Amino acid sequence: MNIAIVDDNPVNLIVIEKILKSAGYDSFWKAASAVEMMQRLTEYANGGKVPVDLILMDMMMPEMDGIEACRRIQQDERLKDIPVIIVTALGDSNKLAEAMEAGAMDYVMKPVNKIELIARIRSALRLKYEKDWHKENDARIREELELARQVQGSVLSPPLKKERLEISAAYYPSFELAGDSYAWYRIDEDRHGVIILDIMGHGISSSLVCMFISSVMQDTITRFVSPEFVVTELNRYMNQLNHKNPSVSYYFTAIYLLIDTQTKTIEYVNAGHPPGFLFEEGKAPVALNQGSCAVGFFDQMEITKSIFTYEQPIRIALYTDGLLEALPLPDVYPEDAAESDLLALRLQSCIHQAPSPEYLVETLLPQDVREAQSDDICMVLITAT
Repeated sequence: MNIAIVDDNPVNLIVIEKILKSAGYDSFWKAASAVEMMQRLTEYANGGKVPVDLILMDMMMPEMDGIEACRRIQQDERLKDIPVIIVTALGDSNKLAEAMEAGAMDYVMKPVNKIELIARIRSALRLKYEKDWHKENDARIREELELARQVQGSVLSPPLKKERLEISAAYYPSFELAGDSYAWYRIDEDRHGVIILDIMGHGISSSLVCMFISSVMQDTITRFVSPEFVVTELNRYMNQLNHKNPSVSYYFTAIYLLIDTQTKTIEYVNAGHPPGFLFEEGKAPVALNQGSCAVGFFDQMEITKSIFTYEQPIRIALYTDGLLEALPLPDVYPEDAAESDLLALRLQSCIHQAPSPEYLVETLLPQDVREAQSDDICMVLITAT
């Protein structure tokens, strides 16, 4: 433990030094003024070192008193967590209160009582140790969460571009781990399976469930192919997970669709997910809102597959609820009106000219909204001709 002793009186420095040595604290340095102390603290901090573990400081000193020194310490992010104990002969309760408000943790009156001073030092260092432990633990957790976020992003499908089919996605992760995901897989030369999903909740548990589902996604889609069978199989996996821990029931919403560019058909199931929208040139938008409940709710699901046939080029927009939650509403908007209806209208005006899903998201959401979102924002854009 490194302790700083700050006092303009040399006798007081000697007295406190002897008390510290008698209690086994032999790592300390002395400063004759608050100005000198601040210079040394700054030099240490600039070098990337922890300047000191505790400061014992007189209140009344020339140039800069102890109260002002506390304020300056609190203004520096590198120094603000250093505990300060005021050692003073001044019995003014208002001044002591001012010192505490300025950032001092505790105080000791002069003449210094050895037992009292050592007890307060040990208490301050114990609190400092606990605070440092929590900071290091939080930093480690943040690093692990960032790694998990990178792993989660690595399993997302890359853009697909073929003669009659293009698929790409825009993904804006929030500061939290979440359960948004998307994927597409080739079934054969003409058919591709596309899925977008949103696991319940946020945090590590949602991320882990998302990774679990991602690990079985490709095999499930390429083996079962048809939407009703794919959703049924994914529900079986979720039930296996839920049966292992009955106290928590995980589920996710999803849209899975099978697109065949040879027959120009779309087969899909919407499992409790916000409706996707299909835009065919010269026709009204089609909401992809039929299917089933969310995946993982029940052991057995009633699933309705819908089929759509297109003649002209189409664009399909799939998204997660983070986009709906962030969508700016008009000043006058009916309370019972669905945000998805408003989204369909706004998409209709720009989707055929959109070069990318990023363009759509940035057209729909101002930059400040995108940067402040509390949930992941995800959009998949499919173009078929």
